[in-house]
Amino acid sequence: MPITPQNVQDILSKHILTDGFDLTFDMERSQGVYIYDSKHNRTLLDFFTCFASVPLGYNHPGMVTDETFKKNLLLAALTNPSNSDIYTEQYAQFLEVFDRVGIPDYLPHAFFISGGGLAIENALKTAMDWKVQKNFARGYTSEKGFKVLHFEKAFHGRTGYTLSLTNTKPVKTKWFAKFDWPRVSTPWIDFDRLKTDPEELYRREAQSIAEIKKAFQENKDDICAIIIEPIQAEGGDNHIRKEFAEQLRILADENEALLIYDEVQTGVGLTGKFWCHEHFGENARPDILAFGKKMQVCGILAGKRIEENPENVFTVPSRINSTWGGNLADMVRSAKILEIIAEDRLCDNAAETGSYLQQKLNELAHNFHAITNVRGAGLLTAFDFPDGAIRDNFINEGMKRNTMFLGCGEKSIRFRPALIMDKTHIDEGINVIEQVLPELSM
Repeated sequence: MPITPQNVQDILSKHILTDGFDLTFDMERSQGVYIYDSKHNRTLLDFFTCFASVPLGYNHPGMVTDETFKKNLLLAALTNPSNSDIYTEQYAQFLEVFDRVGIPDYLPHAFFISGGGLAIENALKTAMDWKVQKNFARGYTSEKGFKVLHFEKAFHGRTGYTLSLTNTKPVKTKWFAKFDWPRVSTPWIDFDRLKTDPEELYRREAQSIAEIKKAFQENKDDICAIIIEPIQAEGGDNHIRKEFAEQLRILADENEALLIYDEVQTGVGLTGKFWCHEHFGENARPDILAFGKKMQVCGILAGKRIEENPENVFTVPSRINSTWGGNLADMVRSAKILEIIAEDRLCDNAAETGSYLQQKLNELAHNFHAITNVRGAGLLTAFDFPDGAIRDNFINEGMKRNTMFLGCGEKSIRFRPALIMDKTHIDEGINVIEQVLPELSM
């Protein structure tokens, strides 16, 4: 059977669940912040970017015109070497660029793997290894230190360990084996209420901190890490205050646990800084950072606190590893993307354009009461509808107007545009929102 844009989903559906968008993504004809749908012969303004994983939009000229880059990409794709044990110039080039553009000096250790969930998995393994050895040094004679303190509304993946942390939609975790690890409330910011009643947020922060302290007391020497997304993404684009993040840093230190930031979705520029946690300042830095999505290759960065145990996972062979150690083609692509992000100052662009997006959304919220709790850091921006049904209807109406929006949480819209998006694209999206809002039944 010849494959056409019209029968792609029919062919796929014979063997897989095809419940995604009703379109055929044309990788050649898509350009910039626009996806070309060859099934319906239409161009779509993209606020989705494959769940925040496309940093430069489609067919960026800095990539498609660079013949050396394309040669290295083809070589890496043709061979796919096992990076953990056989080394290439392309691997070294990637790490040199990453070091220059994105690796903070306080996180010198790196590990690469394919998949955001597996990045988190290895962050947890690193923390467990560290804590168990700490406990042996304290006099324990058996292994202890496997529990991970995490937060409500968190999404950290769908792999073995991460299933015990993820708690957004029950369908993603129910009936799978999970560990009984301590879960505490998330003091997310309601930005509308914060203006009139900040004490309400402070009370919830105090409650969360009390829950964390209780968890450490009830699980003495058994919690290896606190893990949190600097902004909870799938759980509803939930922000926390810098002051709360600083308290997490203190609690991790006081209880000999590691602080892990899951930046799989928040990292690589979208918030206006390369890493989202940089908004929290020096007093809330992590011990381990997990990355993926816009980085193209996934993995972790870790700090020198890991070195308190000389025989840690970064010095003992095979403690953490995988055959490919991250895909080399992904690394080649990542190196080129990182160079463009740095050269074109795209983190700054995300900060400026994101501020403009939030300004426009706040103006809409003033005129349309259905829009509430506008919030964001850079282009990583969101707002709420009254309920999930209205939100889902909005997404469908947006698609009818050739604009892709993405939901999260119970009733939120999250913006996940490419870093190259500018104010004219924002205006185009705002115009669509203005068209859709009067038609929603509220």
